Amino acid sequence: MAADSAPPRAPTVTVRIFGSLRPPRTARGLPHTLTVEVPQGGVAARDLAVSLELPPEKIEGVFVNHVVHGIAVHVSPGDRVAFVPFDTPGPHRVFLGLYAAGREESAAAEGGRDASG
Repeated sequence: MAADSAPPRAPTVTVRIFGSLRPPRTARGLPHTLTVEVPQGGVAARDLAVSLELPPEKIEGVFVNHVVHGIAVHVSPGDRVAFVPFDTPGPHRVFLGLYAAGREESAAAEGGRDASG
């Protein structure tokens, strides 16, 4: 039998982009749902957003495998990721957990500054 000589596939994540983060991509003919290669050890969601030319300051929450987090969350190969902007309507922000994720992210950032200063 012949061995499969195809090179190993790079690890990937599936990314979806929502709300006001979409129009700039649409204007450039870029997709809203895509598969992205990531390092074997994963990547910070913030770095993934930057690599996709998404402005991190406009991202309120990052869903990773259907659980909402702040933008500092670690993304691993095989994860399903969704970037959601700050302009998500009010009731949806609370229902989806975006409001809490944004507050946790802010508190963590402030705590980090206080600890180092």
